[in-house]
Amino acid sequence: MPHVAAVTLDGPKGVGKTSTASRRAVDELRLDLEQHWRMARADPELVTRLPKPLLIDEWQRVPAVWDVVRRAVDDGADPGSFLLAGSASPCLEAPIHSGAGRILSLRIRPMALCERDLVEPSVSMAALLRGGAEVSGTSPMGVSDYLEEILASGFPGLHGLPPRVRTAQLRSYTTRIFERELPDERGVSIRRPASLMGWLSAYASAVGTTATWKTIRTAATPGDADPPTKATVSRYRDWLTSLWLLDPVPAWRPLGTSLRNLVQAPKHHLADPALAAVLLRATPEILAKGQGRWLGSRGLLVGGLFENLAMLTVRGAAQVSGGDVFHLRTKRGEQEVDLIVEGEDGRIVAFEIKLNRAASDRDVRHLLWLREKLGDQVADLVLLNTGEHAYRRPDGVAVVPLALLGS
Repeated sequence: MPHVAAVTLDGPKGVGKTSTASRRAVDELRLDLEQHWRMARADPELVTRLPKPLLIDEWQRVPAVWDVVRRAVDDGADPGSFLLAGSASPCLEAPIHSGAGRILSLRIRPMALCERDLVEPSVSMAALLRGGAEVSGTSPMGVSDYLEEILASGFPGLHGLPPRVRTAQLRSYTTRIFERELPDERGVSIRRPASLMGWLSAYASAVGTTATWKTIRTAATPGDADPPTKATVSRYRDWLTSLWLLDPVPAWRPLGTSLRNLVQAPKHHLADPALAAVLLRATPEILAKGQGRWLGSRGLLVGGLFENLAMLTVRGAAQVSGGDVFHLRTKRGEQEVDLIVEGEDGRIVAFEIKLNRAASDRDVRHLLWLREKLGDQVADLVLLNTGEHAYRRPDGVAVVPLALLGS
């Protein structure tokens, strides 16, 4: 982005922010190093004097540097001057300017399926948003391969590790949230770590659903005579969101359409389906046997985890084209569209997500309903599944194996 003076990369720890930014910087200020932290605390203006492009890593540890960068942009900093990386939002008590209009925020998520060098994508999100996309290609991946990718994680440092090592690393990752990340980044002392872990595990069982916060709280403390209060649960949610671990999909709120009585609640997702699997102790055998169920849903747990993987892939592909990702559900649940990508021109691509290899008329009924309601606003309809071939049905719906979807 040659015309932007300052960019901040936001995302959870281990997602690759520092590695990505350091390849584009000539100097670094690493605020997770005590010496650099002390220097920046004593003299935040230091960032204006160091060589550019400058990477300021874990900037939220010294929030004052954000305002220094913002003022530098206001004063005419050259394009490409500052790269900021943060694995947490700054504490609410830290009074910083939003940076709107000065510092461009980019979200970095774990690797989408199309970024894992498994299969060459053959169906382009950009082409789908334009309408009339060519749909073709063959995927060698079967259901077992997708289950492996759910567990393999999109964190670059974990993907490719032996399963036992990977699982141990992911469990350590979740433990560090309570032992290090919240105390260090948020100044939070967890009095009841088991309660917070229980809540996060209950949230993991709700991925891909719009389960209410009350339902999640109840599931987190079955039979507990002293469950956490609503205010405590709200703090849990805020803390984990600030660490970029919760990645909910907002409800679509279309203007000027005939759609009415839509659910406004977000659809729950974690940053990576592997985190959900570890929290729920979902092994390959459990997933392959179809054991475990979604919280408050008739579906199997594996379906929710596959949808989390699909969400990660759709969001990654849509981000390249400037698309925003939503979900749609009517209040009574008669109609539901798993994901909607809204392009910059307001046209949409609607996605249904199925773990099945075959595509049935029943699988696409909600997509066809949406096209009937919105007409030309719908650029394309896509059924993402685990099949072998990408093709277009006679009714116009594109059937695309998830592994073949790219940007």
